[in-house]
Amino acid sequence: MQRKPLYLLLFLLVFSLSSEAQLIKDSPMSEQISDQLNLSSPYYTTLTFFYNLEEGNFKPKEAAKALDIPEELKEESERLTIKLKQILEGKGIIIRTSSIPNLPSYQDSTSGVKESVYYFDKQKIPGIFLEKKGNQWKFSSFTVSQITDMHQETYPYGTDRLLNLLPKIGNEKYLGLHLWQMFGMFLLIFLIFLSHFFFTFLLDRVLVYFFKRLEYQQIGENYILPVARIISYYLIVQLLSIFMPVLQLPVEIWSWIVVILNTLKPFLITLAFYKLVNVVAVYFARLATKTESTLDDQLVPLMRKTLKAFVVLIGTLFILRDGLNLDIIPFLTGLSIGGVAIALAAQDTIKNFFGSVMIFIDKPFQVGDWITSGDIDGTVEEVGFRSTRIRTFRNSLMYVPNGKIADAVLDNHGLRRYRRFYTTLTITYDTPPLLIEEFVKGLKEIVLAHPDTRKDYYHVYFNSLSAYSQDIMFYIFFEVPGWPDELRARHEVLIQIVKLANSLGVRFAFPTQTLHMESFPEKKDLIPEYPTDSTYYQKKLGEFLGNELKKK
Repeated sequence: MQRKPLYLLLFLLVFSLSSEAQLIKDSPMSEQISDQLNLSSPYYTTLTFFYNLEEGNFKPKEAAKALDIPEELKEESERLTIKLKQILEGKGIIIRTSSIPNLPSYQDSTSGVKESVYYFDKQKIPGIFLEKKGNQWKFSSFTVSQITDMHQETYPYGTDRLLNLLPKIGNEKYLGLHLWQMFGMFLLIFLIFLSHFFFTFLLDRVLVYFFKRLEYQQIGENYILPVARIISYYLIVQLLSIFMPVLQLPVEIWSWIVVILNTLKPFLITLAFYKLVNVVAVYFARLATKTESTLDDQLVPLMRKTLKAFVVLIGTLFILRDGLNLDIIPFLTGLSIGGVAIALAAQDTIKNFFGSVMIFIDKPFQVGDWITSGDIDGTVEEVGFRSTRIRTFRNSLMYVPNGKIADAVLDNHGLRRYRRFYTTLTITYDTPPLLIEEFVKGLKEIVLAHPDTRKDYYHVYFNSLSAYSQDIMFYIFFEVPGWPDELRARHEVLIQIVKLANSLGVRFAFPTQTLHMESFPEKKDLIPEYPTDSTYYQKKLGEFLGNELKKK
């Protein structure tokens, strides 16, 4: 899979061997132009220039007459003429005579102002154009002044020297190419394989060994290595872009290869950044694990998806502009106009998106919290771009739009430090005050002895006289992380309360009606007889504290 791009490029190189090199199309020049100089229109100036630079009719001195060369550059006219042709060949520009005007009075109005100029390709080569001087059309003086710089840009890093070196190998033709072109072709193929072998060795051995020494082998192999391999392909494409123009391949094939190479560059960069997003996501995921909040754990995958979508969008624009030479301004304009319509049609979706942003900024809850708001009652499982997933206590799954959550009043039970427990202990009316006092003291000792109760804030008091009972308020707080722990703590405290009541002889009341009758000698009263000495109750409480709460 990794070598497919390499084989595709080699196929294009070999395929180009079967075509003839020719810059100008749609016109047999030998039939339409004579040996006389004809610069009367953009059409004839173009034919004159290329006709005198053909391989079988190489007259650079005559072709130089189609250039508006200043006096100080007259001695370099032939060299500048050849360089101009090499620039067009290196950039893969095909000159189609069918689109060149044959009007001596032609004027260009694309810029809004009519000028006596003609651009071959205003997007690819805006610096090369014809200009009318008197009655003659010539390559403009501006074009002539830019030839040296454009030539160096087309053949960078000294590769222009190869243009003079390679033709000395031989001019024999095989399969439509000169011997020097075929030699350069095979040399370039060899360099591609050599570069691929070097980059593969550098990445698979050196880079993996480096990350292994740093104890990041898994990250290096799973995340860094794929990015580095894509960069290696990008470097190979760069080498092809630098050296292939020197071969002066057939322009029709070369023009397609230029498009492919220019498309591959932004495509590979986009792919590298797409893979690099995974590296960033892993880094932030590690940071998220160090925090107590679980909401940022949900933010990492959302951030990864958002960054990948952004990279794909920007990369597509660069591929369209730099690779396929498409004007993206109308596309962006249409996108902005369409964006308004989409925004109006999808305003609820946009509201939910910004609601999710506010959730991540304000952090009103985190994953695992129990929240309540109106019909919403359950545990947060996941926070997405559009909605939040909540697991109800019926074990059903509730999807709530984030826009609704952002505007709602939420009761987050998961952020509670303490969990309140309030109940009323009802005892019978026949319980004497001394027993009530000792019972209340025992209740307080139960609260202080339990490991999960709040010791600095609780209320246990004889609080009310009801219709059928004497009421003791039992108001305490548990310091526990979750509801299951709260239930366990309640269970333990209530068990201790029942044991205390049984130990002291306290009877719990419940709604009853009692009919009181006079006592008969042979009948005992239903009302128990309580000791009137307080030491008895103190002794019973001490036994309970010693046995149950392990207090002396």
